[in-house]
Amino acid sequence: MEGKPVRASVSEYSEIALPNDANPLGHLLGGRVMHLVDLAAAMAGIRHARRPTVTAAVDSLQFIHPVRIGQLVLLRSSVNRVFRTSMEIGVRVETETLMTGEKLHTCSAYLTFVALDPSGRPTPIPPVIPETEDEKRRYREAAERREYRLSLRAKIRQLIPES
Repeated sequence: MEGKPVRASVSEYSEIALPNDANPLGHLLGGRVMHLVDLAAAMAGIRHARRPTVTAAVDSLQFIHPVRIGQLVLLRSSVNRVFRTSMEIGVRVETETLMTGEKLHTCSAYLTFVALDPSGRPTPIPPVIPETEDEKRRYREAAERREYRLSLRAKIRQLIPES
């Protein structure tokens, strides 16, 4: 299977934070941001795999700055690494105050997506080819994060009794 460069998966999504998604403090609900992160990751995953993908895991999501109502929410996503049927996708979220142009990094997340064949089973994904130094760093670090995720998953399965 021939690989694809990271740039083939790069996706951007933006929308204005509206009052219907606000908490009482006038900030976008964290769950809404999480929804947008999942959408942005899905776009990158589908672009890379060119088939349906599903969310398998989301690493911790920590908010650095709130998203205020009226700000533009900008999300940029790309595939960091492919493992076989799964891939790690990175998403960076920024806000932009439209009247001033000020941009702030709101949060970043790493998500694991799995590609599906027509019968809904996991299917192999073309490898990703990192080209820039930043892409190569993210590619290396994705392997470390995967090891951590797999060890955590094994620990969780030990705690859950089989039915």
